[in-house]
Amino acid sequence: MGLAAVGKEDTLVIHEIYASIQGESTFAGLPCTFVRTTGCNLRCTWCDTPQAFYGGTRMTRAEVRERALAFGTSLVELTGGEPLLQPGVIPLMTELCDAGRTVLVETSGEADVSRIDPRVHKIMDLKAPGSGEVHRNRWSNLEHIGPCDEIKFVLASREDYEWMRDVICEHQVSSRTPHILASTVFGALSPRALVAWVMSDRLRVRVQLQMHKYIWPSEMTGV
Repeated sequence: MGLAAVGKEDTLVIHEIYASIQGESTFAGLPCTFVRTTGCNLRCTWCDTPQAFYGGTRMTRAEVRERALAFGTSLVELTGGEPLLQPGVIPLMTELCDAGRTVLVETSGEADVSRIDPRVHKIMDLKAPGSGEVHRNRWSNLEHIGPCDEIKFVLASREDYEWMRDVICEHQVSSRTPHILASTVFGALSPRALVAWVMSDRLRVRVQLQMHKYIWPSEMTGV
């Protein structure tokens, strides 16, 4: 059967599939296979993967699954772009869970997360004002965040930090998950400043650095 004859859920457009270490989240430092899909409907000012907006290779879901499993890592992450734009990502994640993998999905928080297999660890951004996409946050997604999921804030300024602090309180984010991640836009906001603000406010968040950017500072793919 040719690719033209299969359904939307049976193929995906893939930018790259590779193995590296997980650079962020509570899984940081662990070997991980990354399935990076093509395409994103947001244009965050600080986006570090614009190369994944276009292009890519259309593959069957079975081919993507087998290539991801072939790396042999216990951890597999779906990322992008925005992986949830492609219908085939939903059954792919279930199949990877069925294969015994711990599955993560990195998502912007604009896409609906309600159909994701409950075994999958959702790592969901909430877009701060500095992203230029704060109006795209789908707040109803918080209803589908559980204790194994993670909420990530990427911050470019003090304004972004204060927005994060208010959102955590107003939306009772800590009651949904203990895993609240605070990252700085690489090269724009000092991690030292973020740590000082967190400590001053006694804010219960996990300050994180993007490990891969310190290990491979000049590389954009395969890391």
